[in-house]
Amino acid sequence: MSEHPNPETPDRHRRAPEAPSAHPAPLEIRDGMIRLGQALKLANLVEDGADARAVIEAGLVQVNGDPETRRGRQLHPGDVFEFSGEAVKVVPSGS
Repeated sequence: MSEHPNPETPDRHRRAPEAPSAHPAPLEIRDGMIRLGQALKLANLVEDGADARAVIEAGLVQVNGDPETRRGRQLHPGDVFEFSGEAVKVVPSGS
């Protein structure tokens, strides 16, 4: 199979993968804010604070579609963070 399909013959079986942020998992928070490192742990995307720091500093985490390198970044309800193909949306508790 060719790496560059012929634009004249569309591949009907080929679909673009769905973006992870299309259906983010909710992460309920009690307060009006949570720090990024804490959110990654609470969402079970990393084991501990050291792991959170490593992936954030490496630029592997995005917040609202932009790379974020600050572990202390404040997240508020409505913010979406992504790591390792998983997307999580911060929502207020009880929503």
